[in-house]
Amino acid sequence: MSDEFAGEIFLTLANEGRLIVAPDEADSLIAGLEETIAILNQRLTLLDLWRRAPGLDEMPPAVSGAMVDTVFADQLCPGRIERAARELPKYVAALRLARRELAVD
Repeated sequence: MSDEFAGEIFLTLANEGRLIVAPDEADSLIAGLEETIAILNQRLTLLDLWRRAPGLDEMPPAVSGAMVDTVFADQLCPGRIERAARELPKYVAALRLARRELAVD
C-alpha cells in the first residue's frame, strides 16, 4: 500500500521556498489541521484503552460509542490513525514555514 501522506515532501518544499501560502489561508489550514490532530489524539487514546482492556461492558454510552467508531475505523484501515497522527504535524510545520505574503505583480 502506498503511503497517502506527504509530510516530508511538504516540509522539503517549504524549506526550499517552493511552497508559499498566503497568511490567511495558511492560518485557516493550520487551524483545521490542529483540530484534526486533536481528534486523532483522542482516537489514539481510545485505541490504547481498547488494546489494554477490550470490552464495552463498563464504559459509559458516550465513550462506548466513540470507542466503537474508533475501533471500526482502525479495523478498516489498520494503522492509519497512527500514521495520520505522525504525519499531520509535518503539514502544520510546512504551512508555518510556507506562510508568507504573496508578491503582487
